[in-house]
Amino acid sequence: MARSVRLLQGWVLSPMHHSRHGRPCRRRYRRRQPCWLAGRYRKSSTRTMAMRFRATLTAAALCSTTLLAGCETLSTDAMLQAGMTSMQVATLSDEEVRSMSDQACAQMDAEAQIASPDSVYGQRLATIASNLGDQIDGVPVDYQVYLIDEPNAWAMANGCVRVYSGLMDMMTDNEVEGVLGHELGHVALGHSKTTMQTAYAASAARGALASSSNATVATLSGSQLGDLGEKFINAQFSQSQETAADNFSFDLLGERGVSREGLVTAFEKLASLDGGEGSILSSHPGSSDRAENMRDRLNAER
Repeated sequence: MARSVRLLQGWVLSPMHHSRHGRPCRRRYRRRQPCWLAGRYRKSSTRTMAMRFRATLTAAALCSTTLLAGCETLSTDAMLQAGMTSMQVATLSDEEVRSMSDQACAQMDAEAQIASPDSVYGQRLATIASNLGDQIDGVPVDYQVYLIDEPNAWAMANGCVRVYSGLMDMMTDNEVEGVLGHELGHVALGHSKTTMQTAYAASAARGALASSSNATVATLSGSQLGDLGEKFINAQFSQSQETAADNFSFDLLGERGVSREGLVTAFEKLASLDGGEGSILSSHPGSSDRAENMRDRLNAER
């Protein structure tokens, strides 16, 4: 085969060659790059493609594990952005998660009607909070009542504990203590942190959040924080996490000298609402089984 013919500096004319059909043809002129430069471009391109591939797989895995509605409509670029954010989420520090929780909780408070301290709900909660304590593993706890006719309660990693008036209407103070002790368990055991991370990643995959670095955690808009809070509240804990939080509440109440009977009867009441199949917002395992587990522990100590 004839050698390439050098024309201007950096340009070469490819030699004659034959196509698959036997007819001679000549390739186009092409720009020759220095070997070191071409090699660097190839390496960078390969690295970038690998990162894009991993990020897209991360987003795809996020969609499948969190069962996000609308994931099927995400474009490749959206999947890539979500995947990059998901990888960043895994590196969020405790301080960053608490900062995110501070903002999300403040946004939720701004959108909710909160019972005043001198109201019946406020006075009941003050007594309950006094029994449970004002800190959990060194994290200060802030208790508030949302005037919402729904049996619910939740706690974020920053110690933001919220109970709904609908739950207080159907339970005694001791039963509410059992429920909030359970929510504090999620904080102490790190479940609230991972749930906030999942909520953040889920919001990113849905396009509600878009970030290129963890620094943007401090600059989320009100609507983004509202979406983040909603994802957190509606998140589901695993069976093992719920069981661990139940046991934490049982132990906490015992350490604080609070009756643990309410923890049992609280689950029994929830079981009457959901038929024993699930409880608050259908995000918890069967209430009947949980009541039985707590009853067994209580009987074992008598």
